[in-house]
Amino acid sequence: MNSEQLAVHTQWILGSAFGLSMLFGAIAQRTHFCTMGAISDVVNISDWTRLRQWALVVAVATIGFALLSWTGQIDPSQSLYSTQRLLWLSSLVGGALFGLGMVLASGCGNKTLIRMGTGNLKSWVVFVFMGVSAFATLKGVTAVGRNQFLDSVFVEMPSGAHLGAWFSVWLDLPLAQAWPTAGMVVSLVLLAWTFARRDFWQTENLLVGLGLGLLVTAMWWVSGHFGFLAEHPETLEAVYLTTNSGRMEAMSFVAPMAYTLDWLMFFSDKSKVLSFGIVSALGVVCGSAVSSLSNGSFRWEGFSQISDLSHHLLGAVLMGVGGVTAMGCTIGQGVSGLSVLSLNALLAVLGIFAGALAGFRYQTWSLERSI
Repeated sequence: MNSEQLAVHTQWILGSAFGLSMLFGAIAQRTHFCTMGAISDVVNISDWTRLRQWALVVAVATIGFALLSWTGQIDPSQSLYSTQRLLWLSSLVGGALFGLGMVLASGCGNKTLIRMGTGNLKSWVVFVFMGVSAFATLKGVTAVGRNQFLDSVFVEMPSGAHLGAWFSVWLDLPLAQAWPTAGMVVSLVLLAWTFARRDFWQTENLLVGLGLGLLVTAMWWVSGHFGFLAEHPETLEAVYLTTNSGRMEAMSFVAPMAYTLDWLMFFSDKSKVLSFGIVSALGVVCGSAVSSLSNGSFRWEGFSQISDLSHHLLGAVLMGVGGVTAMGCTIGQGVSGLSVLSLNALLAVLGIFAGALAGFRYQTWSLERSI
């Protein structure tokens, strides 16, 4: 592959990621898919429907990742979430900060992008502050504290910080076989729980679970197979094209917000180019906009009072800092990371849930105080 062919191939990768993300945004907007909303439904009205939707998305994405690994389409060890370090403190603390932030900001990173496409100006403010705080935690002032006090605390796991390594030991199988096997087992458990209630068997729920789960799988394929070059024409090294991490990626929306702002602010700098994460974030916004305009739900909405603004600003900062610290959001770790069976993702999700519960308690206390 020469340089000209490489440029064309890169455009196809970015175009594919953008198109898949548009579908993701359209489905999520049309079906009101929201992880924070799912937790809120369970806590406030004991309704588990949306949490089962999320579990179905995870199950389908995990099956997809396992099949791609089993058939040799992708190398699971090269994903962004595959590491030998169990960053338990970063995952828990970062997840808790993100969970609290998403409650204060009325939605996670994915929901923020979706609401941006429906005319919600509050989410545009959240996007900016979340992106700035995320970039600061990647490379700026809060990155120092993250590296020194959180990321320095870890457990070294030579076989890998994922369930595949455990299954390899338990079943005495090579990791290449144990990893997909573990994924199928975990998925079957999730599917059994998801479909345990007959009232969940509805078209919208299946559309959310199957549609979004398959789209995350497709993103793994685009990034890990279509976007993989065994030998780059200039460096002669193996490379995953267009990803900011240099590794295989799927859906995630915290760091991509930071890179999107960076690309917009330094557009004339030729070193700033579109990446897999940037087009994914933009695709979700565009998909949501198309969906909301077509179904008549597009509405301009802004802040009504200072307390609303302050909560959203604080929530945005917490999500930016927490999302980068935990290496993902409710989609990044909560779906993409879990599909890899990452133990860091599992801890991050637990942290997100704990942070969200704390956020709901704060909202209840604040409401009672104002009465």
